[in-house]
This record gives sequence, C-alpha cells and structure tokens, in this order.
Amino acid sequence: MSDSSLSALPKTGLAGLKENWRSDLLSGFLVFLIALPLCLGISMASGFPPSAGIITAIIGGVLVSRISGSFITINGPAAGLIVVVYDAVQGLGAGDAMAGYRYTLAAIVIASVIQILMGVLKAGRLSSFFPTSVVHGMLAAIGIIIMAKQIHVMLGVTPDKGSLFSIIAQIPESFANLNLEIAVIGFAGLAILIIWSLIEDKHPLKMIPAPLIVVLLGIGLGHYFQLEHQHIYLLLPDGNYTHSHTDSLEVGPKFLVVIADNFMSSFYFPDFSKFATLEFWEAVVAISLVGSLESLLSAMAVDKLDPYKRHSNLNKDLTAVGVGNLVAGCVGGLPMIAEIVRSSANVNNGAKTSWANFFHGALLLLFVVLFPQLIHSIPLAALASLLVFTGFRLAAPKEFIHVLHIGKEQLFIFVVTAIGVIATDLLVGVAIGILVELVIHLLHGVTFNNLFKMHFDINQKNPDTIYVNIEGAAVFSNLMALKEALSVLETGKTVVFQLNDAYLLDHSMMGFLHDFQHDYEATGGLCEFWGLEYHEPFSEHHLAARKVKLS
Repeated sequence: MSDSSLSALPKTGLAGLKENWRSDLLSGFLVFLIALPLCLGISMASGFPPSAGIITAIIGGVLVSRISGSFITINGPAAGLIVVVYDAVQGLGAGDAMAGYRYTLAAIVIASVIQILMGVLKAGRLSSFFPTSVVHGMLAAIGIIIMAKQIHVMLGVTPDKGSLFSIIAQIPESFANLNLEIAVIGFAGLAILIIWSLIEDKHPLKMIPAPLIVVLLGIGLGHYFQLEHQHIYLLLPDGNYTHSHTDSLEVGPKFLVVIADNFMSSFYFPDFSKFATLEFWEAVVAISLVGSLESLLSAMAVDKLDPYKRHSNLNKDLTAVGVGNLVAGCVGGLPMIAEIVRSSANVNNGAKTSWANFFHGALLLLFVVLFPQLIHSIPLAALASLLVFTGFRLAAPKEFIHVLHIGKEQLFIFVVTAIGVIATDLLVGVAIGILVELVIHLLHGVTFNNLFKMHFDINQKNPDTIYVNIEGAAVFSNLMALKEALSVLETGKTVVFQLNDAYLLDHSMMGFLHDFQHDYEATGGLCEFWGLEYHEPFSEHHLAARKVKLS
C-alpha cells in the first residue's frame, strides 16, 4: 500500500467519530435493523429470554466497540452459538428452564475470564490449529440443528421432547399438523429471504434489509390473524403463570415475542452453585472454545472485506470480546462474538470505523427502552424463518459441493465432523474431525514428530528478497510456528517460498499461503512459490492439498 493510501485511512477514536459520524451512523442504523430480529430469534432458540440477545448486542456495541482490536466488525450473539448455549441450559437445568438459564450465565462468566486470559496471553494464534474442513463441518452441523428445531416453530407446532434425531423425525408430523396461520407467516418470511438472496447486490431493493421486511410483514400478518388475542400462557421464574408481558423461558401455545415493558427488569444474574460439577465445566469449555474460534475466524474474514485492508489485532479483539461476555453474563445476556453476517452488512453499508458498531448498540438500547410494544407484535414464526434461512446457508448443498471440489478427503473430514457434532455434541464432533485429519496425514506418510513441528528456515540473502524454505510436511497441526514467523516479516520485499523439499502441503497450508500472498502483496510486496510444479494436487482446486510427485 502506498503512503498516499495509508494517509487516507480513516482516523480512530474521537477524531474518527468527528470525521466519519455520518457514514458510521447510517451503517449502524441499517445494521440495527438487521440485528434486532436476529438477536430476538437467537435468544429464544438458545433457551434464553428474548431480551438476552439484545442485552448482548447493546454491550457489544456500546462497550466492546470502544476497546476492541478490530475496525468494522459488529459484536453480538450469533447463530453458531445457539447449539452450545441451548445444550448448556438443558443440561444444567435438568428440566428447569430458569435454573438452567442462570447456571448458563455463570458458565458464560467463567468462559469470558478464560477468553480474556487467552487474549492477554496472545492465544489468538490457536485458531490456526483447527483445520478448515473441520470448522466448516462444525458450522454445517450447527446449521442442520438450527433448521431441525426452528422448522417446528415456523409451523406453529411444539414437538415432543427427545434427542435431535427424534426432533428431526417429527418434522413430517409437524407439517401434517401445522397451524395454518403461523405457517403462512413463517413461509412468507422464508420466501422473502430467498427472493432477497437472489437479487443482485447493486439493486436498490438491497438497501432495505431483508430481516426488516420479514419482521414487518410478520407483524402485519399477525394483526390480520389476530394473534395478539390468542391465549398465551407464560411461565414465570417463580413457577406461576401470567398473561402480562414479561420474559419467559417456557410457554404454552405462544406465537408472539414477549419481552418486559421495563427493560431493566430483563436483567438476571448468574447462579454459580454448579461450579464444581462436570457438566458446568463442559459448558464453560464449549462456550469459551467455540465462541473464541468463531470470533477469531469472523474477525479475519471481515478484515478481507475491509476496503482499507486494515488488520485487526486478534488478541486485543479476543480480550475485548471476553470483557463484553463477562458483563453480558453478569446481567443476563448471551455470549457474543465478532459476527460475520452483520459485519458484512456493516462493510457493504459504508462503515468506516468501530463507531458504526457503537451506534448499532446505542440504537438497540433506545429502541427497547422507548418501543417495547413493537417487539411484542413480532410473531415467533417470522424469527424462526430467519433462523431456518441462516441454518440453511450454513449447511447448504453448495457448501458440500465446494468442499468436494477441494478434495474427496476434505469432504470426508467435513462430513465426519458434521455427523460427529449431530450424533454427540459440538466439542466431541470437532475432536473427531481433527483426529480423522491427523490419521489421514499419518497415512500419507507424515511422521508423528513432523505432525506437530514444521521444519522450515527463513533467511534474507539480499536486501530485497526473503527466502522461506520448508521441508517435510506442512499441515494444519504444525502451521502455527510458520504463521508467527511470517507475521513479523518486513513489508515491501519479495518473499520466495521454496517448496521443493516439502512432500505434503495440506488444504489448510494452501489456504494460508493464498491468504498470506494476498495480504503481503496488498502492502506492496511480492510472493513467489518455487517447487509447486513438483507436487500432485488432490483435485483441480487451487487450494487442494498436494503431495510430491513420485519419480
């Protein structure tokens, strides 16, 4: 990047607010319109009160935006954490939804402390240990789980409690016994989301957020069908039923969002009485690991979208997210991450600095304080359609096809991870996927020592050229040291990767080389790869794993 482009970078802090408040306020407002329904839907799908997601988004915007290491990411609750949080509520509560909610808040608090320590100890680099296909398999499984559970809500039917496979098996029965009015709202919302996804990005209609249209249409249909007059049972924390507006965790035939008129009454506090139990620490590990991994991956993805090519300080960002989660867990909120969908919208809407994140959080706070009655009018089926569409995007057939194009072995790892997550739980499924990839590398001839230690050296034979020589196998499990070494290279040079003596380059390594080349050349440098012609790719995809050709 030239000096002139560097000087054109948006300012930060109060100077950035003064310089860019118009563009950041507009983007923050548009992201707020997207975030409101998603926060409500993610909260309820997670087994939390509807207000919990809004609490988290407010904290993520107003607090985390001021201390984070990123520039244009949006912090808030994410669909990827629904499964983890819901399992924690069910497992810790043992049938008592309110108790499970408060125990899970305690797990979020402890997980946030771990996140803060990870950021301080610069553990952001640990994201490189998770192979790409395993991460995508995990997300696909999460998408399938979200769809399986939210389809019933879209149809206005409550399935019998049971395993995930039981809930999936009950989908045909829910279609047969659907509530027609609720299903019309759900499918209308889903149709809008599908149509909006097919419209070109530059079309004027794209300026209107699809989730906003879904919610407005849902409110209109809800009034038409007079859902507000249907009988609603709400189970309060003390075990009594009421008809008044308040947060609820378990319901009878409920079709509309119910949230407290006084936002301050939405705050709940954690219960640490299960601190010494195994299931509590399972929840802590799952929330901290999955939340940290998703946040780091999202922040890196958003950096690639940044028109100014700025790079987030991932360790600082992880620390900031941990601080946000600590506050959220103490007052009744969901865990947060750097969320990719809202962050992408933030970029597309012209955000320049982290003040856009601040404005989105501040607008959410104003809305729930001033207009809670509008939230009461939102049908749950409309929110469920948002989540079903989100789940489908995570597990769409094109994701499977994309992985197949990279290589059959990557598809195998992807599918094994997804099945592992669905059949067991998220942590076990991810562990199975990592173990399978390690076994595949061993079958390809990687020695156990080389599996976790890459053999490479970096030297500069002349002022303008840096040589990176790699020997043996370069795979996801030994990539961390190379990443750290390359992160401190001087910019503006020619970096030559000598791969003649590398007999195996896996998909994660090829993805890293591709990203490094993109980022390094964006700063005015040049990358060259010597010896790739001696390797046989596992597929025709440019990021496919490859092994040295036999002579």
